[in-house]
Amino acid sequence: MNDLDPKAKLAHMAGQIARFFRPYPEDEAVTSIADHITQFWSRRMRDEFVAAFNDNDPTLEPRVGKALAQIRGKLAGGSAT
Repeated sequence: MNDLDPKAKLAHMAGQIARFFRPYPEDEAVTSIADHITQFWSRRMRDEFVAAFNDNDPTLEPRVGKALAQIRGKLAGGSAT
């Protein structure tokens, strides 16, 4: 993974989180993905992730794209540290 560009690394990491939550119902999985990224990624990583992708980016797993909208809301609301 060291050869991946920063955007690809973020997509890969978000995809790993999405795969963990694959057995969960859709709404619960999307919220859990967003919560995980908001709680455990650094502010810089979250900012880079939000800047690098749009909600419909085909390089993201569909649930990650949906979670991205929630992450944007959390960042805009100032609730993320």
